[in-house]
Amino acid sequence: MNSTADALAQVASDLRAVLSDDALAGLDDAERAEVLRGFGEVARLVDAGVVETVANADPDFGHRFGCRGVNELLQRTLLTDASSASKISRAANAVHRYVSIVSGERLPAAWPKLREALLDGVIGVAGFVAATAPIERAHARIGVEERLLVDEHLARVARGCPVSASDDAHSSSERQGLPATPEDLRHAAQYLAAVLDPDGAEPTDHDAQVRRNLSVGRLRNGVHPVRGDLTPELAAQLQLIFDAFNNPKVGGAPAPGGVRFDDGVDAAGRDPFNADSQQRIDPRSPAQKRHDALAAALGIAARHDDMPRLGGAAPTLVVHVDAADLAAGTGWASIPGAEAAVPMSVARHTACTGAVQRVLFDEGRIVGITTSDRVFNAHQRRAIVARDRECLIPGCHVPASWCEVHHVTEHSRGGPTHTDNGVALCWYHHRSLDTSGWEIRMVGGVPQIRGPAWWDPDRRWRTPRITLESLGLSTARAG
Repeated sequence: MNSTADALAQVASDLRAVLSDDALAGLDDAERAEVLRGFGEVARLVDAGVVETVANADPDFGHRFGCRGVNELLQRTLLTDASSASKISRAANAVHRYVSIVSGERLPAAWPKLREALLDGVIGVAGFVAATAPIERAHARIGVEERLLVDEHLARVARGCPVSASDDAHSSSERQGLPATPEDLRHAAQYLAAVLDPDGAEPTDHDAQVRRNLSVGRLRNGVHPVRGDLTPELAAQLQLIFDAFNNPKVGGAPAPGGVRFDDGVDAAGRDPFNADSQQRIDPRSPAQKRHDALAAALGIAARHDDMPRLGGAAPTLVVHVDAADLAAGTGWASIPGAEAAVPMSVARHTACTGAVQRVLFDEGRIVGITTSDRVFNAHQRRAIVARDRECLIPGCHVPASWCEVHHVTEHSRGGPTHTDNGVALCWYHHRSLDTSGWEIRMVGGVPQIRGPAWWDPDRRWRTPRITLESLGLSTARAG
């Protein structure tokens, strides 16, 4: 075994000693932070060692060990994933030093100053790739001299030094900045790339237009995977939609007044030591909220006047269900284009905002067609939006103009498509109404809400505050 391998074995042995006997469990906060900084330096030095080892290997290095290439060899020797191995390979290519065919000496790396920062343990692979990637994307549009200036600038940013060499004589300990994170380096590199390559957006945008794609995968475990690459402006627009639906203002239902805790539990037997004892926290994960926001946005888009017609009508989701099953609330439904059956709740939810067309078959022959219009027209929607203003569920502040209109008494049970029978519900609360415990009724054309027991142990019917305001009444008068 060579001396380098021996030295690394000793380092590994020392680290095992540090990790043994719960030595890290008894640290106080100051010691723990110091140890984390030490581990960070070790990790960055390990990154530097791996990159430098790979950078000095020839292209056939991986093949000689029975691997498809260096990437596979890195995965097997470092026990890492393909993404991490790819970043190491990119960093190694950037610090590789070619040998002069004239003198036989090694030439400087393409990024000499950042390479020094890497070998000094100032930055790791993540920081190096973050700093170089925006400039590398511009490749030929940025000259060698400009790239070397960027290299020096980013190395100073990485070390927390003054960004100009002329500032060194005037620098003091107070002016020394903190070492940069990979995110800091990425932002600095993106700014420099925009300055040095002002026309770079056009070719970048051309590449983005070529690479843009979106696909919906086949059904797997009850859901369809979505894959693709979005252009920056589309991603930004989608993020704005997510933010609009899922901003912190749009939360769960607040606790109603009068709920008290006595002798450790409340009237419903809830534990006060539970941080969410009243279950007011929205149980959905951020990813689930984004899914529901997209579903709501698609519903809004489908009914918009500017949406192209499909078969002479707005794009309409069609649900096939047996009439008897729909009335009984049991059984399954199917959607053309979907690979799996859907529960009856989906059929009711879809039908609530659309039209029901009954097609009678007799041994495969169509013998009758009837259509029942269940869609609230534009005038009715505007009136309901003006009355409800927001999703009717207390605590949910999704604007009514973004909501779906729900038939309080189902159309299949004789409920009319009338403003006295329609309320605004966001997609999520409309979709989950059958199972969430919330109940809605209309009294004289005014909607009332009764919450589940965890929200209101008394299960009282309440008139939403926003509805009272829209009627010109005060909460005190309604009480």
